[in-house]
Amino acid sequence: MFNTSALSTQNINLERFRDQVLGCWTGKNIGGTLGAPFEGCRETNNVSFYVQNLSGEPEPNDDLDLQLIWLLAVEEQGLWHLNERILGEYWMNYIVAPWNEYGIGKTNIANGLMPPLSGACNNEQWKFSNGAWIRSEIWACLFPGSPDEAVHFAWQDACVDHCGEGIYAELFTAALESAAFVVSDLRELIAIGLSKIPATCRIARAVRLAITEFDRGSDWRDARESLVKDSADLGWFQAPANLGFTVLGLLYGNGDFGETICIAANCGDDTDCTAATTGAILGIILGRSGLPEKWTKPIGETIKTKAIDPFNANAPGTLEALTGRVIRQAKLAAQTNGTLPRLSDAKTAFSPEYLATLCDDEVARTRIWNRSSFEMRFEINCNLTLGIEYLNGPELKPGESCKLRFRTYPSSTDNRIVHVKPLVPEGWSATPNALSLICHHWRESEAFLELSAGNFEGPFQYIPVEIRLQDRFCPASIHLPIQQYHGVTAGVQNAFWDAPYRFASARLV
Repeated sequence: MFNTSALSTQNINLERFRDQVLGCWTGKNIGGTLGAPFEGCRETNNVSFYVQNLSGEPEPNDDLDLQLIWLLAVEEQGLWHLNERILGEYWMNYIVAPWNEYGIGKTNIANGLMPPLSGACNNEQWKFSNGAWIRSEIWACLFPGSPDEAVHFAWQDACVDHCGEGIYAELFTAALESAAFVVSDLRELIAIGLSKIPATCRIARAVRLAITEFDRGSDWRDARESLVKDSADLGWFQAPANLGFTVLGLLYGNGDFGETICIAANCGDDTDCTAATTGAILGIILGRSGLPEKWTKPIGETIKTKAIDPFNANAPGTLEALTGRVIRQAKLAAQTNGTLPRLSDAKTAFSPEYLATLCDDEVARTRIWNRSSFEMRFEINCNLTLGIEYLNGPELKPGESCKLRFRTYPSSTDNRIVHVKPLVPEGWSATPNALSLICHHWRESEAFLELSAGNFEGPFQYIPVEIRLQDRFCPASIHLPIQQYHGVTAGVQNAFWDAPYRFASARLV
C-alpha cells in the first residue's frame, strides 16, 4: 500500500534515526521492567523507580520479544511479501507463550482458522485485550514518518490474536509511534493516532476521555478512575482502559521521561504494557541520547525474552544489535518504495504539506477499517487472491446454514473467469452448488453461497473447495473449516485470577 499523495522529497537524518530507534527499544525495556512487578494490580500504585534488584539487566518482556519474530519474518520473507497468513505461520513456529489470546490464536490456527479468524473466533474474553498494541513499535521503526504504511502492517499483525478494539488499539499506537519520528508534540501525535481508527470505537472513546480529564485539570488519579468506570463493562486487562492509561502517562508526564512511565504504571492493570509503550514513545521523541542515565544504567543493554523460542528465533541479544537489524530493513523499505521518506546523512527535512497528510484518515478508512475479521484470503497459483468471508461466523449446528461471500481481488491480468465448487460431504449442501466470478485487474468481484451443515465428524468439518482458473486445466483446492457449535472450549485463563493456564482445545461435543 503506497501513499501516492506525496512522492518523497522528505528526509530523515540517518544518525538521528539510529538514535531514535535505539531510544525506542531502550524505552520499551525500561518501561516494561518498571511495570512488571505491578502487572495485574487493580489499584493505583505509588512507584517512582525500579523495585527489583536488576544487576544491570532488564526484566524479560513479551512486549518487546514478540516483535523480534516479526523482524525475523521481515528479514526472511521480505517486507512487501508479508501478510497476516505469513505472520500467523511465524507465530506458530516461534511463539511459545501459551497464555490468553496468544494460546487461543495458536489453537485456532492449528484448527484451520487462519488469521484473521484466529483472532476473532473462540476469543471472547481476550479479543479486545492488550497483546497486540504492545508490539507495534516494529512497524513504526520500519516506517518512520509514514503512519499509513505502519497501520497497514499493524492490522496484519494484530488480527493474528485480536479483532475489533484489539486491532484498533495497535493501529493507534503504530500510527502515533511512526509519526513520533518526525513530530514531537504529544497532542499532535495523539490526534494522528486517533485519525487512523474509527471515531466511534471504544479505543477512541477512552483516548478522548483521557484528553477531556486532562484538559479540565483533573488529578491523574481521578482521570484514571473515570477511565476505569467507562470501561467497566469490558473488564480488566482490556485495551480501551489501558490505552487510556498510556495517554494519561503521556499527557500528565508533560515530556518528563520518568514521570511519564511512572504515571502509566501507577494507573495499575497491565502496567508493564502501559509503561513500556509510553517509554517507547518518549524514547523515539527524545532518542537514546535524551534518556536519563538514571533509568538506562540499571537495566543495561541486553534483551531478555520469555515468549519466543530461545533456540531458533535468531533473536538479537542486545539493543544495539536489534537497532542495527531494524535500520537495515527500514533502509531497504525506503529504497524500494519511492513514497517513503528517505533515510540519509542529509538533514531531516519535511514539508508542511507532507506533515499535514499524517493526520489524514483516507487510507485507514478506505483500506483498513472495512477489512473483515471473518475473511480468510488464499493465494491461488500466484495469479489470484480469493477471499472467503463467513458472514455470520464459522460456527454451526447440524441443520444450520451459513452464508459465505467469495471475493476476487485485483490481479495482474484482466477478465479471467474463476470457477468455485464446494465438494460437500454427504448430508451437507451448498446453494448454489458452484460459482463463477470474473477476476479483474482494477476492481473486486464477489458472489455468495449458502452452506448447510449435516453431521460433523469431529469438532471441525473441513470442506474441500475446488478452484479452476479458465486458463489452467489442473484445479487448485483449499479447505474451509466449519466449527461445530460448542465444539471448542477456550480455556486459557490469566494467572492474576489464581487460575491455571490452559490451552484452548477442540473437543467432541
